[in-house]
Amino acid sequence: MLENDFEGIKKLQRQLSELIGVSGYEKPVIDFIYGQIEGLVDKTWIDPLGSLLAIIEGKGGKERIMIDGHVDEIGFMVSYIDPKGFLRFVPIGGWDSRTLLAQSVKVLANDNNEFHGIIGSKPPHLTTESERKNAVKISDMYIDIGMSTKDAVISNGIQIGSVGTLYDPFVEFPNNMVKGKAFDDRTAVNVLIHLIKEFSVNRPSDTLLFSFSTQEEVGGRGAGAAAFTLEPTMALAIENTTAADVPGIKDSECPAYIGKGPAISVADRSMIAHPFINKRLIDNAKHENIPYHIKKPIFGGTNAGRIHQSRGGVPSSVVSVPCRYIHSPTSLLSLEDIHHTIALVSAFIRNPAKVHFNQ
Repeated sequence: MLENDFEGIKKLQRQLSELIGVSGYEKPVIDFIYGQIEGLVDKTWIDPLGSLLAIIEGKGGKERIMIDGHVDEIGFMVSYIDPKGFLRFVPIGGWDSRTLLAQSVKVLANDNNEFHGIIGSKPPHLTTESERKNAVKISDMYIDIGMSTKDAVISNGIQIGSVGTLYDPFVEFPNNMVKGKAFDDRTAVNVLIHLIKEFSVNRPSDTLLFSFSTQEEVGGRGAGAAAFTLEPTMALAIENTTAADVPGIKDSECPAYIGKGPAISVADRSMIAHPFINKRLIDNAKHENIPYHIKKPIFGGTNAGRIHQSRGGVPSSVVSVPCRYIHSPTSLLSLEDIHHTIALVSAFIRNPAKVHFNQ
């Protein structure tokens, strides 16, 4: 099993979390990843949708194993600039609008300069009692970036179509827990980078196809194109998934749990996991004493939903790091769960349990 490297995992998680890469505008993240893996793979390139693809050639094995992690995060796009400098916006990806008011944001200007802002709406002191009983619609919210005119906003490189996201700083909690933004799915990027570092030294039998894919949060678009290009024979999507192990949630309704290791999907809204892939995951986890648990169906959807339908079909599954409060301004997860996810996918690739399709 992979040696404990919590400091390395934590440092990379912080670096990835603090980058801004809203769906369709992921270049800052892609550039960072390229700097991490340059020289460690046999081939790497950026495809027409902006995904970073990389290959480590195997030592004669017949399989082509695709490991996917999406780089984009949910965010917003500026849809209107008020004459007084306030920004109206539309969401990119699935926000829970209840979490937005009074949150800090960062807006990216044309030159990638970052501007801080706050999401506001009609002040509560000026609302009626009936208005206060209703959730505020996103169309009634605005972003205040401290500028007083439309011309000032535009002259600073912010325009209709500029993007940004909610911003919350990375913070360490007790028990190897950390919080921050964009853990969905920078956590997977962390896993993939660690796997590349491992298998660049210890060459695998099978060829590894790494997909740092774009635009997952708006429909898995990057991963579908990447799978078509890479032609895998099997695939794993690495994800964050909802850890609902919190007060008020029945155990029967909790998809996954922090501290129990990676969650293996059997089915979600986008696919039914291939039984062979899950057998190879589970048997190798047992072989190397790696903790894992099964994610309850049928919550969520992932890039595996697009990958498994590519070309003639790709046997696929999903391995997820449980994470509380995803698709909100901040998330919380365990570095130990990331570590065990790296170990599980490593074991899947190496396949010491010798699980094959004909079993």
